Amino acid sequence: MNWYAIFVESGKEEIVQKYLSMYFDADILYSMVPRRVVPERRKGKIYHVMKTLFPGYVLIKTRMNGNMLHKMRSIPDFYRFVNNGSCYTKEAGEYYCQIREEEMSVLFKLIEKGDIISYSKIKIEESKVYVVSGPLHGLEGTIKKIDKRKKRAKVQLNLLGKEQTVELGIELSVNDSVRS
Repeated sequence: MNWYAIFVESGKEEIVQKYLSMYFDADILYSMVPRRVVPERRKGKIYHVMKTLFPGYVLIKTRMNGNMLHKMRSIPDFYRFVNNGSCYTKEAGEYYCQIREEEMSVLFKLIEKGDIISYSKIKIEESKVYVVSGPLHGLEGTIKKIDKRKKRAKVQLNLLGKEQTVELGIELSVNDSVRS
């Protein structure tokens, strides 16, 4: 079984995922909509909000064939398979590209329970970032920017052959003895 990404109407990812589970058995097709918990500040209070990691995309793991493709086309809000331009599999007039395992392995490292990416504990000492625990542990090189006020980290991920920047929530502890 291989991983694929399908392009759906933004905001309808979970609806498409429910249709996929109705149309296909779990042993034939597994679908995933990665989500992340991020802090949002509204009226001085911090709320922990669940957001889709890749809006407009549903990731599926299956053995693709023409029959499955035909069934998927009948799902409401399904647009097409994501084509990164380097795939050669064509079925029923549509290309569908596999997602490489090394790209998915980074995503699986971020996801802890279910399809949710929770907070990472980050420590900053002398302008260096250390991930103490959480999904970003061991992925310090993918962190591009930290917003201390919003408590978010911008992380660079490679998916379907292109770099994508996503924001993930963090718990931040700053070593006060180092600050001047």
